[in-house]
Amino acid sequence: MIKRLLLSLVAGLLLAGTATTQAHAEDGFRFWGYYQWSSSQWTFAQKGPDAVVPADGSVEGWRYAVGGVKPRPPRAKGDFEAICGDVPAETGKKRVAIVVDQGTPDDGPAGAQPAEPYGTCVVTQPESTGAQVLAAIGPTRVEKGLTCGINGYPATGCGGAVKDIKLPDGGDPSKLLVIKDPVGSSAPKPQVSGDYQGPTKVEEDTNWTPYVVVVVIIAGLIAGGVLLVRRRSRA
Repeated sequence: MIKRLLLSLVAGLLLAGTATTQAHAEDGFRFWGYYQWSSSQWTFAQKGPDAVVPADGSVEGWRYAVGGVKPRPPRAKGDFEAICGDVPAETGKKRVAIVVDQGTPDDGPAGAQPAEPYGTCVVTQPESTGAQVLAAIGPTRVEKGLTCGINGYPATGCGGAVKDIKLPDGGDPSKLLVIKDPVGSSAPKPQVSGDYQGPTKVEEDTNWTPYVVVVVIIAGLIAGGVLLVRRRSRA
């Protein structure tokens, strides 16, 4: 019931008209919004993540924010190539890119320290839902049908009402995306050996050893020849 009320509220807000470009105060809710990347922009999901089966090559988005008249989507673009481009496709599975934006400190509860928006490529079964794709990247906290926490953020609270919220002028500024390791891929990760750090002092000294030996031998032969010449001269 709460889930339906919240979705109805958001849908109503979306139809309430355009917002002014100046900062203004209004009432809202603090919650995780669910989005899909389509036509180079984020679109608020019309269904819950349990009812969505993202296709191979799609991008899912989650943004934690205080919602007002207009939706506040993830601040980073849903760039599938940047997130999944280096992850090889696998037979019988799909690749879904997911963007998670924990929002700003003002969006979160008091003392919150949100992380920068990050993207993860999820390799999963074709029938996996949006909720299963999200759960693949870390623990989710779900209460009464609402997604309340993703990877431990926030630790408490779910869909709380906020009075007199102040939305940023002109919307949220864009953010660069932090790319994390893929999840569910069976392809080996590229590894760089930590054993080799470049030529070390020991290796350089070892390379000179044959030359030092040759010099010592030649010096010994010369010294022996000089001593022999001196003995013959004395005789």
